[in-house]
Amino acid sequence: MSSTERGTAGATRAQGPTPGADRTRAWAVRLVVVGIVLSALNLRPAITSLGALLEEVRDGLGMSGSVAGLLTSVPPLCFAVFGVTAPRLARRFGPAAVVCAGMAAITAGLLIRPYVGKTAGFLAASALALMGIAVSNVLMPVIVKRWFPDRVGSMTGLYSMALALGTSVAAAVTVPLTDAMGGGWQPGLAVWAALAAAAVLPWLPLVRDRGTEAARPEEPARQAAQQDAPLRITRSRTAWSLAVFFGLQATAAYITMGWMPQIFRDAGVPAGTAGVLLAVTMVMGVPLAFVIPRVATRLPHQGPIVLVLGFCGLAGYAGLYLAPAGGAWAWALLLGVSNCAFPLALTMVGMRARSGPGVAQLSAFAQSTGYLISIPGPLLVGVLYQQSGGWGLPIALMAGLMVPQMVVGVLAGRDRTVEDEAAR
Repeated sequence: MSSTERGTAGATRAQGPTPGADRTRAWAVRLVVVGIVLSALNLRPAITSLGALLEEVRDGLGMSGSVAGLLTSVPPLCFAVFGVTAPRLARRFGPAAVVCAGMAAITAGLLIRPYVGKTAGFLAASALALMGIAVSNVLMPVIVKRWFPDRVGSMTGLYSMALALGTSVAAAVTVPLTDAMGGGWQPGLAVWAALAAAAVLPWLPLVRDRGTEAARPEEPARQAAQQDAPLRITRSRTAWSLAVFFGLQATAAYITMGWMPQIFRDAGVPAGTAGVLLAVTMVMGVPLAFVIPRVATRLPHQGPIVLVLGFCGLAGYAGLYLAPAGGAWAWALLLGVSNCAFPLALTMVGMRARSGPGVAQLSAFAQSTGYLISIPGPLLVGVLYQQSGGWGLPIALMAGLMVPQMVVGVLAGRDRTVEDEAAR
């Protein structure tokens, strides 16, 4: 090649990506958006669909009450155990490939578990689905940070809104779907595998083209250099604050999902209405999960949002204690607002680390530690309820946990990064 030709080629490369490359990237971005939404829709139906049919599953498998109680504690345990492996898997195979595999695991688990015929097999298939949910939970903020670094708030809001929608829809329609398919609980649970299978498809082209992700202009070169340099995340006070905040908000959410209908029923609210009240609480997360992350990314400190959500929770618990039936709709709305600490926590994960690898490690640490923290809460509420014969002590526990949640949330909301703290 002559010097003139070399100069021409160099000038062509300096001009940036070709139109074909731009079109390829535009399609890749669209696939990522579709993949994020479909994946988020699948991160809770495995849990809420089972809750809707738990009595039928217990009768069908001859499951004891203690095993059923264990089953309700399996999700946060699996999230904690398997979620911690996500950063290592992402470094080796790429986040898109791991999320694709996670969606495939959810599909297999949901399809297999209704038909294994034994309690042990049902638990194992559930664990497979929950493993896929766990790694996807951790890597969703990573993918948002890498592909949309200038739109973390809006994309986290979209993801959180889809997650809340999937949660509420699965809780609301599983029983009607089961009745429409003949009343057997097996197809009522297995039908959600179709939604998970659909979520596999957008990620497949991204898995095949490993170079697409590495060539994104938004990903600074220094992030790639940091890929193999894990942070000492436990040295960061912000990481610990975020982990405890994540754990306490998860505790409140699992207590609400597991026990709020019973609180209303014991106060004289009809069972059907109590279920609708829970649905109202969960549906509140759909619009607010989109709004809160967008607001959070525009603030230098997310502490004020933490306090507003916390005071809504305290007001809701006070209402449950003083007039559970009289103001039931108001308390359901307030607790629905309070439960939107989850999308706020996800947003702060993306804001408290500068690099993609940093977000991966912070997400894994905060979620794994947080879900471990959340495991005893719903069980302790059940013990207090059984021992005291009423809801005074359990509600006092719920309100008491909201105070440290607000404190650590304010600390996690400070404008700093875990990379800086871990390096000190």
